[in-house]
Parts: sequence; structure tokens; C-alpha cells
Amino acid sequence: MHPSAMDNGMRFFSTYFSGAGGEGAQPLILDIGAQDINGSLRQVAPAGARYLGLDFAAGRGVDVVLEDAYRLPFDDGIADAVVSSSCFEHIEMFWLMFNEVLRVLKPGGLFYLNAPSNGDYHRYPVDCWRFYPDAGEALVRWSMRSGYRPALLESFTTFQRLDIWNDFVAVFVKDEANVDRHPARMLDRLERYMNGRRHGHPDILRPHTASEDGARLEALTGHAKPQQ
Repeated sequence: MHPSAMDNGMRFFSTYFSGAGGEGAQPLILDIGAQDINGSLRQVAPAGARYLGLDFAAGRGVDVVLEDAYRLPFDDGIADAVVSSSCFEHIEMFWLMFNEVLRVLKPGGLFYLNAPSNGDYHRYPVDCWRFYPDAGEALVRWSMRSGYRPALLESFTTFQRLDIWNDFVAVFVKDEANVDRHPARMLDRLERYMNGRRHGHPDILRPHTASEDGARLEALTGHAKPQQ
């Protein structure tokens, strides 16, 4: 796990689980893509949480190996949170997994998604996608067509830290009727980010059309990127 991914996971837990956490004293957290490679979100999860690491292959930090990439082996509405970091780019039809996440969440449950917005081709076992600023809203619209009623609480793209990656980060609540149960936002304490969205605010916050790498290239060459 690269440094900014760990930072963002820690920020999610400290923002949304700063008290007792979840809907009980011991929130159930499911981690999709939990294999511990240079770190895991398990390391920064709330103390006392019931934490289950899910992955498509056995490995360190994996409690449950998924037999079907689009089916979570749990009953409806059991989880307080589902988290996934640096995994959805490797899921060929990630929108199907998004619906599965919503299925297993409690009505007020949260889904934390961190996926790359740039970066090298890296196959585990495939590498299919990068996530841009409108991805969170697109997932909401997809799941509404599937019969769910989620809400995007916030999303943003982070700047690089000690690595090449810019992370797209999004937090969803399963049922929009429960938005008010989660008033805090990671954006409240984030000093630098690009293209933020916040529930209830129509505008994109700190808009950037150029990627961080693109802006650096422009600064080095002195040539502005042609307008599309």
C-alpha cells in the first residue's frame, strides 16, 4: 500500500469512526482487497472493530477468499462499513461489486473507496480502470437504476506523497435517508486536494482540469496543454 493510500484510510476512520463507531460498540468492517502488501487498512482500523479481510487470493491479512468476484458471502445489511483501497481498478466490472457492497451494508453503513486516478499499469491479475472526479456520482446513478438509494457524502483526488499515485477517494452511505447521521467530512481537515465533491453542494471544490503530472510537465516545458 502506497503512503497516500494509508494516509487516506487513516483519515476515513478518524473522521467517520471517531466515537463508538458504526451502529454498535464493535462495528463490523469488511475490507475488499485486504491482502497486506506494504501495509493494510487493518492497521489503522478503529480499536475493537470486528475486521474481516476479503480478497480474491489467499495471503497475509486475508480472512475470506472470495470464490466469486461479484458476490460477497454475507447476508444483507450486516456491515457497518466496507472499505476498499487500491482494488477496484483490478475488478473488471467494478459496478457489480459496488452493488454487492451496498447489499451487505446496514442502512446507515458506509463504503470507503480509494482507487487510483493515474499511475503505472499493474496487473493483479488485471488492471482495467482509473477513477476521475465524476466517478462517485456515476456509481450513485448506476446503483439507483439497480434499486438502491445511496448518497455520495464526499469525494476528492489527493496529491502525490512519496510515490507516483494520485488517489481518487469517495465515501458513500447506503441509504440517503441516513446522510445526517454522518455530519463530519474528511474534506474538513484536508489541506490539499483536487476536484472535491461534498453532499449538498452543487459545485466542484478546488477544480483542476490538469492532472498533477500534467501540470508539472507544463511547468517544465512551458507549453500549455491544448484545449479539447
